[in-house]
Parts: sequence; structure tokens; C-alpha cells
Amino acid sequence: MNPDDAEQLCLKGSLLLADPSLRDGNFRRSVILLTEHRHECGAHGYVLNRCVGQSAGQFLAGAEFKPLAAVPVYLGGPVAQEQLVFAGLEWNPDKAALELVTHLTREDAVARLAQERDVRAFIGYSGWSAGQLEEELKQRSWITSKSVATALSGELGDAMWLNILQSMGPWFHLLSMTPEDPGLN
Repeated sequence: MNPDDAEQLCLKGSLLLADPSLRDGNFRRSVILLTEHRHECGAHGYVLNRCVGQSAGQFLAGAEFKPLAAVPVYLGGPVAQEQLVFAGLEWNPDKAALELVTHLTREDAVARLAQERDVRAFIGYSGWSAGQLEEELKQRSWITSKSVATALSGELGDAMWLNILQSMGPWFHLLSMTPEDPGLN
């Protein structure tokens, strides 16, 4: 993608992979699924590879949440971290795209689990104001990718980032080998 075209693009449904040079601890080697993106309104999404190692049952004690107790909790981003949101993530083969349905009610989340569909809980989300993401794309802080089914694989942390980046071609494979601290190069 030509960064000058960033204002024209709608990246909803795309993945953002943090460039290795992005040093922000909130986004270092993150994979974000954009759930909304319009230049004039901004962008919104969830980090897919930051599981916090806890389940919803550790956050929600009420008996009504018992069916959701084992749902894994992810750090969706640095915005509104006081909120826990249930979401359903699945691959749509007809559209060849990841689909994320957010803000599921307790009942909807339980119904999805009963159907053996993916349910995740997110603490916070990732958000950009109008034009902010486009500026970050021009600065090459992010690498954009079509959504891929492997983002559902359950790989966490750097493994998801690394595998998606490496699958994008030789240049990106080389880029994925950048050390955590580029100053050590």
C-alpha cells in the first residue's frame, strides 16, 4: 500500500501488524483486527494476540456468568480497559475474511458457546481518532494485511505476529526477523 493512499482506503476487516520499529508497549508485535475504519471518523479494533492468561470467570463472579467462566480474556487495546466485552470471532469462507461480532450479550455469548463457536472476552480496545491511523500508516508504524484464517489459530503473542508476517512474502519474512531491540542489529 502506498502510504499516500491511506486517506482513501477503508481498512475495516483488515489486520494491522505492528512494524518491528513500533516501540509502544501496548502494540509491540501486535496483530489487530480492525472492526471499523473511516478516515473522517477514525478506526477501532481489537488486539488478537494478547491473551492475559485469565478467563472471564476470574473477572465476573455472578452465577449468571458461570457458563462463560472458561472464556479466555484478551487485552484488546489501551482504550477503556475498565470494560470487559464478549465477542465472537469466526472465519467467513465466502468472504475470505475474519468476522468479529462485538458487545455480545451474556445470552448471545452462551448461545455461541453452545454452538461450539469462538467466544472471547476483551479488556479494552484499540482506537484511533479521525486521520490518526492514516498518519501512523504514512509513518510506517503498521503493516496492513488482508485478514487470514490463521488469526483464529489460538497462537498468542509474537508467534501469531511472526507467522502472519512471514506468510506475506520474502520481504516481510526478512522483516519478521528484526530483533526485539533493533539497536542490537
